[in-house]
Amino acid sequence: MRVLIDSNILISAAYSNDSVPHQAFKKAVETPYQGLICEQSLEELRRVYNRKFPDKVHIFERFIAAALSVVEIVPVPLSRHPDEDEIRDIDDRPILRAAIEAKADILLTGDKDFTESSVLNPKIMTAAQFVQTDN
Repeated sequence: MRVLIDSNILISAAYSNDSVPHQAFKKAVETPYQGLICEQSLEELRRVYNRKFPDKVHIFERFIAAALSVVEIVPVPLSRHPDEDEIRDIDDRPILRAAIEAKADILLTGDKDFTESSVLNPKIMTAAQFVQTDN
């Protein structure tokens, strides 16, 4: 199963090894899953860490270096997808577009613009929900 990991999960996973998002990240990159990160999320991660956690950038860089060895980086297609209209925040729509194009089965996120949407494919899951799944 292919799992696109949203930037908010990655930010929390990198910040704390004891967090539920870190557990979800570890699960998403192990068999039977294939972890995916879209290019836009990598850019957002760097911006957030440089702005909010400048003293922790070294932790972020170490996390990303390790992550890049176990995830697939997927592009954000330029063409709109009709399901994007289900996402309130237009800045989040490219993430859904990347998940759909990459044929993700699950979009792992803590963003309410996704979790409160009516998008069915990919399946939208929070870190806690994903950690509790049986696969």
